[in-house]
Amino acid sequence: MDGDYVIGGVFAIHLYAQTVEHNYTTVPEPLKCTGSINGRGLRFSRAMVFAIEEINNSTKLLPGIRLGYQIYDSCASVPMAVHVAFQLSNGLDPEFYTSDNCSKSGTVMAVVGEPNSTPSITISRIIGSFNIPQVSYSATCACLSDKHQYPNFFRTIPSDHFQAAALAKLVKHFGWTWIGAVRSDSDYGNNGMASFLEAAHKEGICVEYSESFYRTNPRSRLQRVADVIRRSTALVVVAFTASADMRILLEELSREPSPPRQWIGSESWITHPDMLRFSFCDGAMGFGIQKSVIPGLRNFLLDLSPTKVAASPILTEFWESAFNCRLEKSDATDKNVCDGTEDIQKLQSSYTDTSELRITNMVYKAVYAIAHAIHNAVCQETNSTTQCDRISSTEPKQVLTHLKKVNFTQNGYPVSFDANGDPVATYELVNWQKSESGSIVFVTVGQYDASLPLGQEFHINRNITWVEGRTQVPVSVCTDSCPKGTHKVLQKGKPICCYDCVPCPEGEISNATDSTDCFPCPNEFWPNAEKDTCFPKPVEFLSFSEILGVILATFSVGGACLAIITATIFFQHRTSPIVRANNSELSFLLLFSLTLCFLCSLTFIGAPSEWSCMLRHTAFGITFVLCISCVLGKTMVVLMAFKATLPGSNVMKWFGPLQQRMTVLSFTFIQVLICTVWLIVSPPFPVKNFTIYKERIILECALGSAIGFWAVLGYIGLLAVFCFVLAVLARKLPDNFNEAKFITFSMLIFCAVWITFIPAYVSSPGKFTVAVEIFAILASSFGLILCIFAPKCFIILLKPEKNTKKHLMNKNQS
Repeated sequence: MDGDYVIGGVFAIHLYAQTVEHNYTTVPEPLKCTGSINGRGLRFSRAMVFAIEEINNSTKLLPGIRLGYQIYDSCASVPMAVHVAFQLSNGLDPEFYTSDNCSKSGTVMAVVGEPNSTPSITISRIIGSFNIPQVSYSATCACLSDKHQYPNFFRTIPSDHFQAAALAKLVKHFGWTWIGAVRSDSDYGNNGMASFLEAAHKEGICVEYSESFYRTNPRSRLQRVADVIRRSTALVVVAFTASADMRILLEELSREPSPPRQWIGSESWITHPDMLRFSFCDGAMGFGIQKSVIPGLRNFLLDLSPTKVAASPILTEFWESAFNCRLEKSDATDKNVCDGTEDIQKLQSSYTDTSELRITNMVYKAVYAIAHAIHNAVCQETNSTTQCDRISSTEPKQVLTHLKKVNFTQNGYPVSFDANGDPVATYELVNWQKSESGSIVFVTVGQYDASLPLGQEFHINRNITWVEGRTQVPVSVCTDSCPKGTHKVLQKGKPICCYDCVPCPEGEISNATDSTDCFPCPNEFWPNAEKDTCFPKPVEFLSFSEILGVILATFSVGGACLAIITATIFFQHRTSPIVRANNSELSFLLLFSLTLCFLCSLTFIGAPSEWSCMLRHTAFGITFVLCISCVLGKTMVVLMAFKATLPGSNVMKWFGPLQQRMTVLSFTFIQVLICTVWLIVSPPFPVKNFTIYKERIILECALGSAIGFWAVLGYIGLLAVFCFVLAVLARKLPDNFNEAKFITFSMLIFCAVWITFIPAYVSSPGKFTVAVEIFAILASSFGLILCIFAPKCFIILLKPEKNTKKHLMNKNQS
């Protein structure tokens, strides 16, 4: 149709172009479209005509200006798109113009189309050289947003950059980390899938396979892609394909039953009505262009009389195909002549289906965007009236400039372009669900709006039906989620979604599913059996409440009681010869020190504190030195007593009671001095030991200064050895009751206990170190009291006849 300004249109009214064999010897035949009419493509082209007629009848937009159009069929073919692009660039045929507009340029002001990305790229490169703007209604390749390569390209449909991100978020939302991917081997499929895979990788999604195909590929290629889908372990398949390509693939899959698959589709095919016949795709889901309403469009589409149809070859072909008859002037001879009873109102086809106006609205908005750009270029507002210049020599470049600035709302749908020529990305989440009648229908279950803040773009507002009519979200993972207490270890040579679940190492936990690593518990905590929580470690020390502590405390108190009982017996019989003969003063002091030795072992039981740690070692060291000093004094008294019996010996005056006391005090003072220095320089202190046992804490006393500890023990050992040597020397001295023999045995036990104590002390772990020390204290103390005092008590209590001075002085008795 002619007009003051002409808009070009490129639509895929046919889906295939005739293949031409070039022999390079004859002129090739003109390109021709083949196959049946694409009802949707015809509807899109008629929607453009409807929009232009609506604009021509408007008094607000381009008043007094008549828009014309010239629409071409690209056959969804790149060669045909090249041919159309040159026709649009070269201008219109001279006979197209009437006498009153012959001064106008023959170039179209702008072009609506093409629906597919690859032909759109071709057209844009050609007409862009002439600054002719192109507004596509269905080409979504993200590559077309590059203004350096395609400065003249605009679109009313969102870029695949947004769709790919939306699809990746959709897959991630439902927890699918193991998917398959198929795509059209075209700019639309390859670029769209590349964007999706990049977004999916960022979301942690792994792809088992990624296959490409094209509808013109040999069937063997399609069979291979179908077999890959059948054999795969991924339940979810993301298909970034054109509708024509997807139809071919689904037909191939329908030939041989395959395991159920959850299909996730791109907008090109997920809302295509022809796809609903593939019932095994029930539950498919994807993003589609928002459904819309265009008032008056359906009446316009159905307003086709035989006269109008006969005037257009395209409409004639559609009519004859739809009603399986031929018009009188048609060249078709294999069909009956149409008799006039054909009723397009009753026709069920993709052309007449206006229930899902999605891409159609994109065509409608594209035409209005161009009209607004022309309006802004040729019209001016003066005194609330609009004046448009019909005879101005407006160039496409001016329309291109104004097209970048358009911003309006048509039928409630906003239209504007960003710096890349893209609109605001809004999608509907569409789900294939079975209706009550059993047929599959499109159901909108959610929305996606890229203009919303991050994290709020995605919204689901209805229940979703999944593959095979399931109501539970299907699971598509390479490996099941790793439970708490384990972490993921990647399988060699496989994607990051394929892993083994390995229990956390000792002392570490993971408190979340699918943890990539375990982390150690703090020092004072330890994992539970499931290794998903850290619990405080049990604190271990030798306590009065456990059996070992009770036994040792019982022996300690029992030993102290035994020493007190012994002292009581000695005190009651203090005037008896056997008590007086064995230096009663040193005996009572020895029994007192033994009582302290028994009781000091109690300080080793219970939770260590600063005072108990200092007390237990110093009290032990001092009381034992006091004890050994007394034993040493008694031994020296025996030796000196027998030497005093020799003629001319006055040694006893140098080792009288005063000297004995001074000897005991001197030896003890040295130990007190050692302990004092130890406590001042580096005293023992309580410490939590984490190294002996990983799963529990040992509460113990650190020595502070190891030198101080071993100096205390070494001094005790030195006195014990000295006492032992003297006792050995005095063991054969003649006497009916020679105390040196019993001292020898006691020192022998004492030294044996403490010699074995050293390796046992060093090698015993935890609270058993304390138990070994207590055992050594009790064993040596019992050895002293039993060896030295038991024989005397035996005579005092059971053999009183021997407790006489005569018996003690009888040196000839054995």
